[in-house]
Amino acid sequence: MKNWNFPHWNLFFLLEFKLIILAKKFIMSNNIILTHQEIEHKIKRIAYQIYETFVDEEEVVIAGIASNGFVFAEKIASALSSISTLQVSICEVKINKQNPQDAIQTSLSEEEYKNKGLVLVDDVLNSGTTLIYAVRHFLDVPLKKFKTAVLVDRNHKKYPVKADFKGISLSTSLLEHVQVVFNSENGDFASLS
Repeated sequence: MKNWNFPHWNLFFLLEFKLIILAKKFIMSNNIILTHQEIEHKIKRIAYQIYETFVDEEEVVIAGIASNGFVFAEKIASALSSISTLQVSICEVKINKQNPQDAIQTSLSEEEYKNKGLVLVDDVLNSGTTLIYAVRHFLDVPLKKFKTAVLVDRNHKKYPVKADFKGISLSTSLLEHVQVVFNSENGDFASLS
């Protein structure tokens, strides 16, 4: 049996305690609202909600608004494919966020999502401008079911648009900014500044 020297254990616990304090200070200064693990949990939960909604369908299209919305859509599509027998197609939606009235481009043709279930995905629902114009684009084509999903819903909508599936709802001031970062060195996270 080893004889542990007490002062070494003291030093170990002191260093561990200092690391915990530094980590908490880092998180507090950056106002992290969702950690990587929390985002993974939200993705799985949204995938299950989508599966429950589209369980009677054979195929569903997950359409993500470029660029972060598309990354989020890919993650949802991957999770959905792992839990269901649905055929999942992914579609990238390109919209000019400064001038959303401009023509919208999609990586799938209208024929590829016509008469199918579709979920429109974005990372953050701020004013609703981007989402409402993207919704309008898809309304020109007949769909079996049409739902929306966002990771963060800010509750500052200018338009009558809502997210059917959401990771988190935040009541923030208009001066605050929500940023979602995917695929960083530190994993995915969402922060408020």
